[in-house]
Amino acid sequence: MSHESLEKFGPVKKNVVEDNLESDESIMAGAEEKDAAHTNELDGSQVDSAPGKEADDASEELEWRPEYKKKAIRSYVIRAGRMTEGQKNAFSRCWPQYGLSLFDGSIDYTEVFEREAPTVLEVGFGMGASLLQMAEAESDKNFIGIEVHPPGVGRIINCAREQEVGNLKVYMADAVDVLTDCIPDNSLDRFQLYFPDPWHKKKHNKRRIVQREFMALVQQKLRVGGLIHLATDWHEYAEHMMEVMSTMEGLTNCAGEYLFAEKPDFRPTTKFETRGEKLGHGVWDLLFTK
Repeated sequence: MSHESLEKFGPVKKNVVEDNLESDESIMAGAEEKDAAHTNELDGSQVDSAPGKEADDASEELEWRPEYKKKAIRSYVIRAGRMTEGQKNAFSRCWPQYGLSLFDGSIDYTEVFEREAPTVLEVGFGMGASLLQMAEAESDKNFIGIEVHPPGVGRIINCAREQEVGNLKVYMADAVDVLTDCIPDNSLDRFQLYFPDPWHKKKHNKRRIVQREFMALVQQKLRVGGLIHLATDWHEYAEHMMEVMSTMEGLTNCAGEYLFAEKPDFRPTTKFETRGEKLGHGVWDLLFTK
């Protein structure tokens, strides 16, 4: 399939692909790609990200690439993941209904969803199972998901079409760029970021998506009274999140100063989370309002 035909329905722009081919060492700022173990456990899918793939396979998988603008520090690596035929076909069949493009600029929720409703934005939805479940459970809300992993995007829009979910839209793009260029200020009712890559090595800590600058951008997009919900299964990252959020002016911790929250009912419990709890692993939720 040519890039020209992809431009009609998919997130790929030929000039962006050619100008932004990245090495394995490059890091993007924005939505973080889920750890492979998280992704596989979450949705029962098999993602083949092993190095040394045949060149033809790699080029086939990279035919669908996320939209983004060049920047210095990036918070995830785009890896070639094997896509099923259903996920590939989803881009031609489902993208016109569910896909949004970074390059279309600022959006009007009423126009995009054809109704007025509270809007929830999630960054880094992985393979999309929990986001799709929330969209179905909270049909009174609009949901926007941002993800850079093509198999995950293909899967969620394919499942959304099969299940006739009408309150979901998806960007396959860099989250910082989407927030900056596409999401109006003071417009989101809820922002959620679940189990982002902890970048646990000290030298990689700067690549974590939860940094003061990024969260200030999120706060700018949130309406007064809106909710920020973060969750992680990495204790040191949870402490880092709490430190960042607690020093943000204009935000209030719903659980109390420097306290983690109970898991809210609207966040589904993932298979990975259940397995971790059986092994004695913790999960930390943070809830802050503007």
